[in-house]
Amino acid sequence: MKTSDGETRASALERRRKSAVTGLDAKQLAYLRHFDNLSRRQRNDWSFMTGRTPNQMDFGGYRFQLAYAAYALALTHVHRLPAAPGALRPTFQRLVAKILEPEVWMYWRDSSRAGGIWNPHLAGRPEQWDPVAHDNIMYSAYVQSMALMYNVLFDDARYAAPGALTLEYFTPFWGDGGKPGGLDRKFEYDQFSLNENLYWQMVRNGYLGIACEPNCVFQICNQPAIIGFRMHDLLTGGSTADEVSRGFRQAWEQFGGPVASNGHLYLYAASDTRTPVPNAGEMPWGDAWYASLANTWNGEFVEKYYASVIGKHVLEGPEGTRTIRPPKPRTFGARPIENDTCDFGWLTVWASEMGDAVTLEGLQRHAERHMRPTVYEGGRFFPRHDEMSDAEGNYTCVEPLTGNVLFAYASLNVPHGLRQLYEQPWAPGHFAEPNLAIVGDAIEVHRAYYDDARATLHFTAGVREDRPGDSVLRLANIWDRGSWELQRDGQVVATGDGQQVNEGRRVEARRTEHLLDLHLVRNELSTYTLSWPGGGA
Repeated sequence: MKTSDGETRASALERRRKSAVTGLDAKQLAYLRHFDNLSRRQRNDWSFMTGRTPNQMDFGGYRFQLAYAAYALALTHVHRLPAAPGALRPTFQRLVAKILEPEVWMYWRDSSRAGGIWNPHLAGRPEQWDPVAHDNIMYSAYVQSMALMYNVLFDDARYAAPGALTLEYFTPFWGDGGKPGGLDRKFEYDQFSLNENLYWQMVRNGYLGIACEPNCVFQICNQPAIIGFRMHDLLTGGSTADEVSRGFRQAWEQFGGPVASNGHLYLYAASDTRTPVPNAGEMPWGDAWYASLANTWNGEFVEKYYASVIGKHVLEGPEGTRTIRPPKPRTFGARPIENDTCDFGWLTVWASEMGDAVTLEGLQRHAERHMRPTVYEGGRFFPRHDEMSDAEGNYTCVEPLTGNVLFAYASLNVPHGLRQLYEQPWAPGHFAEPNLAIVGDAIEVHRAYYDDARATLHFTAGVREDRPGDSVLRLANIWDRGSWELQRDGQVVATGDGQQVNEGRRVEARRTEHLLDLHLVRNELSTYTLSWPGGGA
């Protein structure tokens, strides 16, 4: 079988195996630390995440940062740490919890009224409070895809429980006409009810897509929903993603396809008039964002489109660097419009997804030189910087989405990594393999994969000096496989049989219910192999 870029499935799996064997380098680990740090911020603490535009109205919004951080975790798990669900699951859960917070979605109360730059004829509509009931696919699709992706990746259906995805805003200081108790808006969903809601909105709009702002169906913002439908299909055995993507393609064919006469993607289409609106000239984020995601289901088109436009967006710089032109200022009437476009960040992600190593490395080299990489609390990111260029003309603008997430995403991704996650993230039997099921808060995992051919679990882990908390590593699917031995840095440190630990040398190991607990030593990074000489059947 071949993927849409002509690569055989076997070679794609071999490439995935090699990335797992390699594990994470120091920068990639530091990017994951930053995601973890952001996820652990207290409620209403959005440090480092605030963009130029108030009220979460543009691409610097919290929702995008949280969602693409979760996608980056998914790519890391599938391609680089396949046997370490416990290292990534807690952060993913915290990101889901944060995207449900009112500060993330309250913009919809105002945006739902319409009457803005794209829908002035709808002015005066009543405000809507439920941010996922209708339209607003630029938020609802991220909640849907994150919850379903989590279930696919970790075999954990916590978001399938009724009300598991509850959105609530309460204040005692103002309310509905003086009713006792103040204002309480509460909307209860789960991954399946939300998925069904989005599906029927797609159907009712003839598969053209679901609107972001009222009446404005953006091609880009419907891609996460299609990814979510695919995750749903992986869980249920359905074919919703095939149906919707086929219908989406046909719906946009009425305009001659997704690309306008200027050679760039249509920005959006109006639901009521079925009128498409092209991008205003070259908008790198518009091309790169859509195509990075649409490579999942529309790879043949994306491959050709990348070849046709990437040279228009990316410029050669000195010493192998790559850069972009600063975007032209935009206005609404006489007023300038501030907008976190994330051009540089999305082009970096697109290059990573397409496997264009020259462009990716050139953009990364420019970022390292001119965009102030920073380490804070052990996490690596690029802080917000609003100035487009420095005195020498080097592009320097960094939006929170770019600096917190997109550069990290591109570093953690592999060629066609999102497409592989979309098509089939795990081989049959994956969840029965030995793995690092629970990772203590103080532990950092550098590498973790299971070699089925050799019946060996490989992992590299250590205890962080700067992180308090548990230093116990709990391994699953260890028992009932016969006798095993655990080596640390090439020395046998524990042995056991199918039911218990027989001996521990220089490591504390014990069976706790169905898990094998290892107590790691602080300030020590070690490489471990847990093997079953008899084959681990």
